[in-house]
Amino acid sequence: MVLIINDAVVLSEDEIECTAICSQGSGGQNVNKVSSAIHLRFDILSSTLPDFYKQRLLELQDKRLTKDGIIIIKAQRFRTQEKNREDALLRLVELIRSATLIQKSRRPTRPSKAAKARRTDSKILRGKVKSLRGKVDV
Repeated sequence: MVLIINDAVVLSEDEIECTAICSQGSGGQNVNKVSSAIHLRFDILSSTLPDFYKQRLLELQDKRLTKDGIIIIKAQRFRTQEKNREDALLRLVELIRSATLIQKSRRPTRPSKAAKARRTDSKILRGKVKSLRGKVDV
């Protein structure tokens, strides 16, 4: 089975190591017998991803990325092992896709003269309203 990142990039499941572990939290008597959580490990450096993808993933400031370049995802949202495996794989694909998106650089803007004038006019008007709230002399 392969994971499709985009039209040009695919990952084989041989590159991804999934192990079943006991899930945390409450779950009754069954929780001690069943290993339904999934621990996914993906080694970026030894993968078949293009160099651009590898570089962008290694530059991520993410708690799921180790110093050795391994992405670790723990999936325990669902009660079944199969759904948790699908969830972990989906989260890995989303992480790889988000790492390759290049953000548009922000161009600083300034308010126009008319906008500045409107702002000062409203401030003056507000000040007049507040000044009329004083005590009335009879």
